[in-house]
Amino acid sequence: MQFALTVIAAVCALLALAGAAYFALCIWAAGRFRRRHRTTVRVDFEPPVSLMKSLKGIDPHMYAAFRSHCLFDYPEYELLFGVSDPNEQSLELVKRLQQEFPNRQIRAIQCPKSLGLNGKVSTLAQVLPQAKYEHILINDSDIVAPPDYLRRVMCGFADERVGMVTSLYRGLAGKTIPSKMEALGLNTDFMGGVLVAREMEGDVRFALGATIATTKRVLREIGGLEGLVDYLGDDYELGARTAAAGYKVELADVVVETALPDYTFGEFWTHQMRWARNVRDRRHAQYFGLIVTFGLAWGILALLAGPGKWWTWAALVVVAVCRFTAAMVIGRGVLEDPCMLRDLWLLPSRDFVALAVWVASFTGNQIEWRGMKFRVRNGKLEKV
Repeated sequence: MQFALTVIAAVCALLALAGAAYFALCIWAAGRFRRRHRTTVRVDFEPPVSLMKSLKGIDPHMYAAFRSHCLFDYPEYELLFGVSDPNEQSLELVKRLQQEFPNRQIRAIQCPKSLGLNGKVSTLAQVLPQAKYEHILINDSDIVAPPDYLRRVMCGFADERVGMVTSLYRGLAGKTIPSKMEALGLNTDFMGGVLVAREMEGDVRFALGATIATTKRVLREIGGLEGLVDYLGDDYELGARTAAAGYKVELADVVVETALPDYTFGEFWTHQMRWARNVRDRRHAQYFGLIVTFGLAWGILALLAGPGKWWTWAALVVVAVCRFTAAMVIGRGVLEDPCMLRDLWLLPSRDFVALAVWVASFTGNQIEWRGMKFRVRNGKLEKV
């Protein structure tokens, strides 16, 4: 029994040290991102832009998100809101926005057709023909963006090699513990992984739903939005297809914010499982490699299995220092999350939950989304 516990402790300690190395890589990648954007000279490239959003239901701080898009310091753009249901609740917020900003180009567009299982993409595909401008920007309905957002995103297209621009984002937690855990994971692990992928792969080869800026020409070349109406990770697919077509996908030097709901633990688990199984389906090798990102959990497990071994204590100290440092460098240094210090005590619990999600994600490919159950196969949704 003692020998078995020692073996378990050794394996966990090694995984913890591998995790420490990964967190050090996150710190390095975050530093590279910050230094690059401090020294980058922005080019004034300001083409007119059509911003497109698909609406379904009411999100937290939704009107604040809409309103932030009317305060952009940018010469010419329009806001297009697509809805599939003429009785959509959020249309009232669009009307309020039109009244508050009568000089802005704001339109609500009815999209009655169901083109596929991904309702958001189905709606956007019907909004696109109504867009006046060549340059398109798609983002989620709950995104709050700073006044210089469009300038900092669109300047990327001054480089003709760039076919898409995306951006980092931070989660604004609600009041519940699961909501705070989700924000903590988003603002440390997920964004850290994006920055590491950018360094390891030379560029990002995917897009994030917080910002997907491109052109109609690029969309035509990669098969249009209609080709994605049955995909779950449409943001990932748009970026991956753009990169595969030979274009650069640029990561802008701007961070936007998304408000997270007051999740119950069940809702939190369902959301995490949907994300996990989609990533596992699309990036198999990288997803298995996530085993090292649970380094803090492995360090604690190593200590529990071998409390009398000096090296389990050493492994835990090393990985804890690296984990908390990486969280602060990414969460505060890059994303400027004002709640990072407040919620940092949740990090060990959050990492154990993330490990449980990772293990459970290998038990099937079924997910729940918007109250319906699907299977994910090769990125596509299939009804159960």
